[in-house]
Amino acid sequence: MSVQASSFRGLRAAARVTSASVLAPASRAVAAATAPRVLAPCTGASSSRAAAFSSSALARSEFESPFGVNSLQKFSDEESMIRDTAARFAQEVVAPRTESMDENEKMDPEIIKALFENGFMGVEASADHGGADLSFTSAIIVIEELAKVDPSVSVLCDVHNTLVSTVLRKYASEALRNKYMPQLCEGTLGSFCLSEPASGSDAFAMKTSCKKSADGKSWVINGSKMWITNSAEAEFFIVFAQGDPSKGYKGISAFAVEKSMGVEIAKKERKLGIRASSTCTVNFDEITVPAENLIGEEGKGYKIAIEILNEGRVGIAAQMIGLAQGAFEKSVRYAAERNQFGKPVASFQGMQFQIAQIATEIEAARLMTYNAARLKEEGRPFAKEAAMAKLFSSQVAQRAAGSAIEWAGGQGFTREQGIEKYWRDSKIGAIYEGTSNIQLREIFKRECGTLLSNRSLD
Repeated sequence: MSVQASSFRGLRAAARVTSASVLAPASRAVAAATAPRVLAPCTGASSSRAAAFSSSALARSEFESPFGVNSLQKFSDEESMIRDTAARFAQEVVAPRTESMDENEKMDPEIIKALFENGFMGVEASADHGGADLSFTSAIIVIEELAKVDPSVSVLCDVHNTLVSTVLRKYASEALRNKYMPQLCEGTLGSFCLSEPASGSDAFAMKTSCKKSADGKSWVINGSKMWITNSAEAEFFIVFAQGDPSKGYKGISAFAVEKSMGVEIAKKERKLGIRASSTCTVNFDEITVPAENLIGEEGKGYKIAIEILNEGRVGIAAQMIGLAQGAFEKSVRYAAERNQFGKPVASFQGMQFQIAQIATEIEAARLMTYNAARLKEEGRPFAKEAAMAKLFSSQVAQRAAGSAIEWAGGQGFTREQGIEKYWRDSKIGAIYEGTSNIQLREIFKRECGTLLSNRSLD
């Protein structure tokens, strides 16, 4: 492993600054903005007019608002550092293993180990639990950077951070957090068990059951989950189960389950894309779980799932924009080197227009994703924006990856360049964490629900 485990933690500690030093530039900017402006008298000379209306670039501290209103590309020092560290990790550690992992349909255990060692598996977790104690956007940035090289590694990190760890941090008891969060930050991979054979888009039609023991000291879980990411390598599972079918979705509860409690990993799916990411059937046959491993309140599992999937959708959007960017960059580099009719393919205007169009769509998807992440951090509603980001990013990823194959011609269609893998990996974006139709339904409901509240659409 060429990236040292202490690389990000060391950079983070070195970058800490006092609040006074942060506010000082902003104060200067306010003073400059409110001071009387004196213009040189107009003499009729063009040089004087140019000086009076100079458009030279300003220092960052002079154009940033002191009130926190900045562009979506504005990152904290720590967010910038983790982006650089994740990008270097992806290139130096992940890239050399990507092809073999895809061919073998198996995640390299050394990759998982290195993700933990570099602090990428506890991005939002508190320092007390061994985490990096960073922002939600930091987690999104890591997911994006990893996906530029290998979306399989990206989704492993995504599910662990935005779903598994977040459920524990937000909804579990203090005792559960203290027990499991250090493990999830230091080396235990987590998995999120919601979907079932007959419960996909209709997530709450689940059949997996949970029954409380007569003495109230434990729960017994029975059933199967399907299409579960990270399941082959995970040692910890968030499991949703139905305790009372008569209550519908209000009978569902969530549990913290250890693999050692008797979890069986069954069929591993053979997939079109993200092949190194394990997707398995997970069976629960009379699994006994301590009563204290109930997450949140009994019957509130549906609420946990709904809220956490909104965050998960932003994670998948980040994966898709990273994928799109990775395919884009690899193909454009090839098009700039490949000569046809005596000059590089990328020099033809028709090609340039296609490249510019995809670049614009990737940037739009990126800004939608960052916006949803910042809204979440601010504690504002973001479900609609998360659905929009996930929907559009998955569409852009497919267009970008498909175009990248065409730009590289025959080489793009072969495995030699590694471009076709992005296209195979992109298709899942329209399916998991809610299909595109589910996102469209969510967007329509939240955008138009109030406007159409008095009209029947049946």
